[in-house]
Amino acid sequence: MAYDAWPDSARGHATPKVLKIVIAGGFGVGKTTMVGAVSEIDPLVTEESLTIAGEGTDDLTGIGDKTTTTVAMDFGKIILGDLNVEVFLFGTPGQERFWFTWDDLCRGAVGAVVLADTRRLTDSFAAIDYFERRNTPFVVAVNQFDGALLYSPDEVRDALRLPLSVPVLVCDARDRASALNVLICLIEQRLNARRSRTNAPTPRLGAHA
Repeated sequence: MAYDAWPDSARGHATPKVLKIVIAGGFGVGKTTMVGAVSEIDPLVTEESLTIAGEGTDDLTGIGDKTTTTVAMDFGKIILGDLNVEVFLFGTPGQERFWFTWDDLCRGAVGAVVLADTRRLTDSFAAIDYFERRNTPFVVAVNQFDGALLYSPDEVRDALRLPLSVPVLVCDARDRASALNVLICLIEQRLNARRSRTNAPTPRLGAHA
């Protein structure tokens, strides 16, 4: 599958352009939930029951009722008619022992959503570092769990040491409209960056830096 990274509705395409977006983050942060909330097809999930193999490794702080985990990926699809875009969503496994799958899942992605849980914010650093090292554009979405303390996007940005160029949002991964807003934010960020490059002045021939 080839992904056309830059849809342009001005071209009048009848067929939507295809984008690939990755949903990443720590263990139990809500990646499978977000994919399922926005997908217009029955999402493909690869969840297995937590086993004794995870004891001493999987941190269940704040998510003690979690009984399953993604072992390969989640997959969903949505068409954004206003942007003439078909989005393929790939959710990554959160547990460290499955991180070897990330390179394949992220190949060809135009950007990523890093889901964060303020009760376990340090779990977000691995995903942030992954995308920063690969120069993959991303947004951070704080999944507001019931009972978690409320923090402003600026407070989360400071805690994660993120530059202003990285959008930080608060969302409810269970709510379709809320999760969809996160995806639209990422896509608009990428489109705006593309327009900025397209509209940049062309260097004059013979000009020196």
